[in-house]
Amino acid sequence: MTIQLHQQNETTIAEVISDKVLIQTPDDGLQVMVDLYYQGYGEMILHEPNITPEFFDLKTGIAGEILQKFATYRVRLAIVGDFARYESKSLRDFIFESNKGRQINFLPTVEEAVGKLSK
Repeated sequence: MTIQLHQQNETTIAEVISDKVLIQTPDDGLQVMVDLYYQGYGEMILHEPNITPEFFDLKTGIAGEILQKFATYRVRLAIVGDFARYESKSLRDFIFESNKGRQINFLPTVEEAVGKLSK
């Protein structure tokens, strides 16, 4: 795992880069968040392939547990990926509602994520 920093509008955003799944469980999500938070990053970008596929099956509850931790600690998160491939209406609705806010966003590109997190 490496961290790519993005600076925009006086905001430093940590993008997590890895070629493997980093978050399998809610505890893994908490660990990644805490590691970066204590390094001073309040805005983070994660990539869809670095998160277990079960996260995107809302019935498992993994997404809710992980995202609640980000909300509790007020760490803003953008998850970057191609979410159109998921056929679940509830997931699409969840993504739509999340994207209305500022805390958790699901975006197609890193550039859009940096733009959203730097506002």
